[in-house]
Amino acid sequence: LQVLNEKKLQEVDSLWKEFETPEKANKIVKLKHFEKFQDTTEALAASTALVEGKLSKNLKKILKKIVAKDAHEQLAVADAKLGGVIKDKLNLSCIHSPMVTELMRGIRSQIEGLITGLPSREMAAMCLGLAHSLSRYKLKFSPDKVDTMIIQAISLLDDLDKELNNYIMRCREWYGWHFPELGKIITDNLTYCKCVRKVGDRSNFASSDVSDILPEEIEEDVKAAAEISMGTEVSEEDINNIIHLCDQVIEISEYRTQLYDYLKNRMMAIAPNLTVMVGELVGARLIAHAGSLLNLAKHPASTVQLLGAEKALFRALKTKRDTPKFGLIYHASLVGQTNAKNKGKISRMLAAKTALTIRYDALGENTSAEMGAENRLKVETRLRLLEERGIRRISGTGKALAKTDKYQNKSEVKVFDPSGDSTLPVVSKKRKIQEVEDQDTEVPVKAKKSKTEMKEGTAVEGDEPVKKKKKKKDKEKQAEEEEALNEELPTSPTVEVR
Repeated sequence: LQVLNEKKLQEVDSLWKEFETPEKANKIVKLKHFEKFQDTTEALAASTALVEGKLSKNLKKILKKIVAKDAHEQLAVADAKLGGVIKDKLNLSCIHSPMVTELMRGIRSQIEGLITGLPSREMAAMCLGLAHSLSRYKLKFSPDKVDTMIIQAISLLDDLDKELNNYIMRCREWYGWHFPELGKIITDNLTYCKCVRKVGDRSNFASSDVSDILPEEIEEDVKAAAEISMGTEVSEEDINNIIHLCDQVIEISEYRTQLYDYLKNRMMAIAPNLTVMVGELVGARLIAHAGSLLNLAKHPASTVQLLGAEKALFRALKTKRDTPKFGLIYHASLVGQTNAKNKGKISRMLAAKTALTIRYDALGENTSAEMGAENRLKVETRLRLLEERGIRRISGTGKALAKTDKYQNKSEVKVFDPSGDSTLPVVSKKRKIQEVEDQDTEVPVKAKKSKTEMKEGTAVEGDEPVKKKKKKKDKEKQAEEEEALNEELPTSPTVEVR
């Protein structure tokens, strides 16, 4: 379309009035060239190219033929990105402004009047078909990527488990009135129901063959217990109702097995990497809890770790206690392998790797499970390191987790032995005392004075003079010996080691 009156385009606010009727629209713009698409596929390819800001082959040909003749004029484009591509490839000046947006809106409203020879019914059908095709392309619709089936399957699987549990408990309790010993001998629920359905009354155990259901040893125990059973007698109608209940349990069990296989195949088709990381059931429960695989991909790793433990989380935040360390991811096999001390660490690392695999499955184009296998190997390696207590740094920013024992200062006082430093010959104590008395005359004078004082003291007291004199003489001799040793041998200071 070629603009005839550019002055009226300057008034952007009132431009819509010029496109109220087809007659007014023909005064503003004039049809220059129109070319139909061959089919819907070609139209979809051109539309998707325009949406992504690319130049399609048909548009490139038309611009070369028609617009190249009027190269001096500007080309109005609704998408600035597309205008940049046209300018680079065809060297045409393009314009994009609010005025162009209003002009395009007016042209779309009067497109039937501007393009002659195009029935309105055909135009409506073409627009509807193209809109559906373009919507499918934008959503990247694929029947294999429908995660609604997974959500419904895992919900049904949980419901079947609850119903099976109730039915089996009722069957065991009901038949237990008739044959209570059978429940203790056969522990497997499905085998119990098959055995009851095949035999019926306990009196038939002696004549019936249940070797296809039970091993020989257990079969003999059951037949022996049936002969001496303490159970009550029941009517045939009661037995028929119990057998009908057993039929229901067996049918539901078989359907549950079939549903589990279906869920496993669906999970491998939609989220193969997630399945390798945490398993089919945990992965399906994570998708069901988030609502869809795309919603789950938007969650950070910390949210993936706590999905399913929201009540515990908010209760802990409200009461200011420790927050939970895991939610649904607790049931993954990798978390179950670890001891209680390392469950929090492994669940945190597993949630981080699981978040990566979820985004790869939801937004990536590759459908292989190699990434999930690599990440699972990393988590298993980390788990092995923690179990072996070989704590190493996995990343540069990781802190060493090795804890040192608390330091306690234990000081021991050791006294230096000076005997090893003495170079003097060993002399007896009597000889040492005599040498000291010869050298120092002051000491005996003092001793004599003390002796005379003691004599006076003893004379005055007169109670036990002999004993006191002897004791004082001994003390004086010991004092003299100590002084002599101190002068001859140099004393060394004690050493204190800390």
